[in-house]
Amino acid sequence: MSSRPSLSVVVISYNMARELPRTLFTLSPQFQIGIEEDEYEIILVDNGSSQPFDEAEYQRIAPNIKVVRYEPAKVSPVDAINHGLALAKGAYTCVMIDGARMASPGLLANALKALSFSRETVVGAVAFHLGPDVQMKSILSGYNQVVENGLLKSIPWRRQGYRLFDISVFAGSSQDGWFTLPAETNALFMSNAMWSDLSGFDPQFVSPGGGLANLDIWKRACVHPQSDVVLLAGEATFHQFHGGVATNSKERKFELFKEEYLEIRGKNYARPDVPFRIFGSFRQEHQSSLSASIRSS
Repeated sequence: MSSRPSLSVVVISYNMARELPRTLFTLSPQFQIGIEEDEYEIILVDNGSSQPFDEAEYQRIAPNIKVVRYEPAKVSPVDAINHGLALAKGAYTCVMIDGARMASPGLLANALKALSFSRETVVGAVAFHLGPDVQMKSILSGYNQVVENGLLKSIPWRRQGYRLFDISVFAGSSQDGWFTLPAETNALFMSNAMWSDLSGFDPQFVSPGGGLANLDIWKRACVHPQSDVVLLAGEATFHQFHGGVATNSKERKFELFKEEYLEIRGKNYARPDVPFRIFGSFRQEHQSSLSASIRSS
């Protein structure tokens, strides 16, 4: 790898021994299209996992990976994220706050193309949940890791990555589809200068999982006076079931997260309402989600 890759991808993990190899495979040079191995680096920041994980396996999956164990680990991943941002060598950096989220094949290449528009470009991608419904609902009907394993085995996703759209639905944060800015993005791309202008993730978010820290950074990036906001068309992240604090918890914690946000920002969270561009293209695999987007618009 060159000393200065174009892109750094910071991925945060905590007890994801099952999910992380899939995530890393979808971020690896063998899966991502339109981008070469030496054009980007993956920085995996482990935030105090108690489950053992195999760094050598991760290196085999993605030779351009660097694994970092963040200490002292906290229940909020915010400090671990900012540590990863400080280590990034790329001119641009993507943050994926949740290491359980797989990526579509053209996510990185298309984000890099969009980032070339200007120094102030902010790029986001919509989110999907694997399974028949958003996972907060599907787990009530028996959806779990075993069911999800079978679902993934039902399609050749390693060779045909866009088939992930066949077994997923829009996440709640992206429920309005392809043509509306989501409430958050789980693949946020900006220049390192922009990350610096925003001072990264806000360490005041100390709730488990970061609370609304990811929504907060997305909104602050979008409403920045110089921001040129781009939403990727046809590319997304796909959430795997892993018992996460918010997405896969049967206990509703969102009210506590909202209270923390209100205390920090002095007002309730509202999704960004700013002009934005859509960049990318759609494929046959997007037909169902496109139809859903049109119905919701």
